Amino acid sequence: MTKETPQMHISKREVLYRIPGMDDVTVVKDEAYRSLENEDLTMDIYYPPEGTRRSRRPAVVLVSGYTDEGYERVLGCKFKEMGSATSWGRLLAASGLVAVTYTNREPVSDAAELLHYIRGNAEALGIDEGSIALFASSGSVPLALALLMQEPYDFLKCACLCYGYMLDPTGETFVADASAQWKFENPCAGKSVTDLPPHLPVFVARAGRDEMPHLNDTIEGFVAEAVAHNLPVSFVNNPNASHAFDLFDDSAATRATIHQMLGFLHAHLRDGSE
Repeated sequence: MTKETPQMHISKREVLYRIPGMDDVTVVKDEAYRSLENEDLTMDIYYPPEGTRRSRRPAVVLVSGYTDEGYERVLGCKFKEMGSATSWGRLLAASGLVAVTYTNREPVSDAAELLHYIRGNAEALGIDEGSIALFASSGSVPLALALLMQEPYDFLKCACLCYGYMLDPTGETFVADASAQWKFENPCAGKSVTDLPPHLPVFVARAGRDEMPHLNDTIEGFVAEAVAHNLPVSFVNNPNASHAFDLFDDSAATRATIHQMLGFLHAHLRDGSE
């Protein structure tokens, strides 16, 4: 278990699930993926303990729908430095996948550029360019959904979306209102589940006691619409958990949900060590 106190700052919170090898993963930090006029945008890459760049594995990109400027102003660090990002990176790597976190200035264009860079340099990075998943939570979910809707992103094999704002139902502005308040990107405005690739598996986790306004309304609407269109959606409800349960709700239900997320990712990402 992660040792914590009730006063622990959210930037230090780590995923409340551990498996062997998390302390032994290889982390390559601050590798540039995009050069701007005054700075390089960089990524941290988490490799399995026994992994090397000669062994190409499936990868999971942890998507950030907020600017790093916003993260630093509010939380004091960049997205990829958050305890949630570093611990999820280690957890995914210890499970046998490559995990990628990154810095940004423009969340939408930088995420697209990151995926482009990973695919173009996959061999050197030790990544299977045809077997990539997205992982996103909370206000980062709309950006992940938008990336899934782009063409030709057929290399994206699945996505894990946790306690996140999804899509606005017709006539509602739940996601748009939250985006305006919390300053996350909402590139899915006007989109629906029918804009998703019809055969792409999506895992959705809900916190039953989520306190974020109308967030669960968007999850429930998304899942219902996905089922109505017979899309391959997997849904898990953590009934007694609040928002960010993977960081705050140290319970058997949380650990079971995270275990299911890992199983889902492995089920839909082919073995990149071939």
